[in-house]
Amino acid sequence: VRDILVDNTERFAAGYPANNVLLWGARGMGKSSLVKAVHAEINAKARSDLPLKLIEIHREDIDTLPKLMGLLKAAPFRFILFCDDLSFDHDDTSYKSLKAALEGGVEGRPANVIFYATSNRRHLLPRDMIDNERSTAINPSEAVEEKVSLSDRFGLWLGFHKCSQDEYLDMIDGYVRHHGLTIDPDTLRAEALEWATTRGSRSGRVAWQFTQDLAGRLGKPLKD
Repeated sequence: VRDILVDNTERFAAGYPANNVLLWGARGMGKSSLVKAVHAEINAKARSDLPLKLIEIHREDIDTLPKLMGLLKAAPFRFILFCDDLSFDHDDTSYKSLKAALEGGVEGRPANVIFYATSNRRHLLPRDMIDNERSTAINPSEAVEEKVSLSDRFGLWLGFHKCSQDEYLDMIDGYVRHHGLTIDPDTLRAEALEWATTRGSRSGRVAWQFTQDLAGRLGKPLKD
């Protein structure tokens, strides 16, 4: 997943065609962190006078996207517009603004702008909202098409799934080694599993939060 996002971002930064990206899936698996890390990595290798810009927009500002893209179009830089935790609720029509903005051409996304978003939903809209439109519409397939096709405006869908117990423990082992924390392996495993149980989930975020707690209990600072 990381390599796909890096490749797409590198091509965009170099001025070549690239896709809008939807990073979807389980909470706490590092979707937004990956976007920011890839942006930093690309800029570390890019020309210092023309860095790739990352602009984070809030879900509530989606309606302003067309105006924002009009302003960015004339700028000498290339921009990633990033919306974290994107989704739409019932009776929300702002998805139409996003759909229009993601289109290419004169009225839509300019060549120096790309859109990255994270979401817990693959189709960005509640399933019951889609099902309700399908059941009440005169032409169900056409009624749902406009909403479902929003996700299709993202050329890349990168899925993030809940991690297994082994993957969760591997992440914690990596954090412990990186930050030089000393603890008995059996104790580490038992405490890490208990932490995940109390949180009711296993994810990269939960692994990092456990590491912060562990470092605090050990009286050890974490590296930047």
